[in-house]
Amino acid sequence: MSTVAVPVTRRPTVRHLIGPVVSVALLGAALWWALRQPAPRWPSGASSLSLLALSVLVYAGVTVLRGLRWHAILRGAGVQASIGEVQAVIVVGYMGNTVLPARGGDLLRILIMGERTGYPRVTILGTIIAERLLDVLALLAICLLLALVGVGAVRSIGQLCVAAAIVLAVGTLALLASWRWIGASRRGRLRGRLVELTLASRNLLGPQTKVLVALTGLVWVGEGCVYWLVGRTIGIGIDLAQACFLVAVSSLAAAIPAGPGYAGTYDAAIQLGLRALRAGAGRALSFGVLVRLVVFGPITIVGLVLVVVRYGGLASLVKAPRTQVAQVIG
Repeated sequence: MSTVAVPVTRRPTVRHLIGPVVSVALLGAALWWALRQPAPRWPSGASSLSLLALSVLVYAGVTVLRGLRWHAILRGAGVQASIGEVQAVIVVGYMGNTVLPARGGDLLRILIMGERTGYPRVTILGTIIAERLLDVLALLAICLLLALVGVGAVRSIGQLCVAAAIVLAVGTLALLASWRWIGASRRGRLRGRLVELTLASRNLLGPQTKVLVALTGLVWVGEGCVYWLVGRTIGIGIDLAQACFLVAVSSLAAAIPAGPGYAGTYDAAIQLGLRALRAGAGRALSFGVLVRLVVFGPITIVGLVLVVVRYGGLASLVKAPRTQVAQVIG
C-alpha cells in the first residue's frame, strides 16, 4: 500500500456548508428562545457543587469505559495497541469533536492510531464505524424501551422511535447484504479495502458480543447518571430513566451535520426533551449550559494537554489532515 502524502485542496461545497448553516440556524433559534425565558438558575451551596463535581467524575468513568470498549474492538480487528494509548487517543478524539467541525476528532483518532500502531488507517476507520453502530443501536433501544413503558412524556415520541428503528432495520439489512456481496466479490483491491473497512463491524457478532454490549450499556447508563446529577444540582426533578431519555435524544441529534461541538443540534435536542418532560424554562436553559460544561469542558482541556505533551502539539495535528487524509482509504 502506498503511503505517499497527497496534499488535498478543496473548495467549499454545499455539503461542507450544511453543518455551519444548521448550527447557525439552531443556535439563533435557541438564542431567540432563551431571551424570552426566565433567568436561568445556577447551582449554589456545597451540596449542589458537590453533585456537579461528582457528575464530572462519573463522565470521566464513562470515558474510561469508552476506551475499554474501543480497545476490545481494536483487538478484535487485529490491531494491537496498549490500553493507555487507546485511552489517550479517545480523549484527544473527543476533544477534536468539540473544537473541530464535521467530527474532526474521529479523523484525528484514525491518523494518530494508524501512526502509532502501523496498522492500515482504513482498518482503524472500520473500528470507529463499529463503535458508532453499537452506540446507535443502544440509543434507539433506550428510546424504544422508554417509549414502550411510558416514562414521563416519552410515550409521545414513541412513533418517532419506531420510525427510527425501522430505518435502522433497513440499514442493517443493507449492511448484511453488503457483507454477503463482499464475501462473494473477487474484485482485488476494492474487495480488500471493503474487507478491512467492515472487519470490526462483522466482529460485533463474534465472541466479544456480550462484552461489547455490556460496555455500551454501561456507557449510556453512565451518561444518563451524568444528566441526572446535573439535574439534581439545579432542582430539576427528573429520574434516571428520564435522564437516559434526554441522553438518547441529544446524542442522536448530535449525528446531524453541525459545527464544532455539535453546536445547535445538541442544545436544541436537550431543550426539546426537557420541554417534553415539562421542566421549567429557566432551569432547562441552565441545565443545557451545565451539561455542556460537564460533558465537553474537562475532556477538551485534558485532550489539549495530551496533544501538546504526547502528540507533538497542535501544529502537527493541524497539518496531518491536509497531507495524510488520502491515506485513510489508500
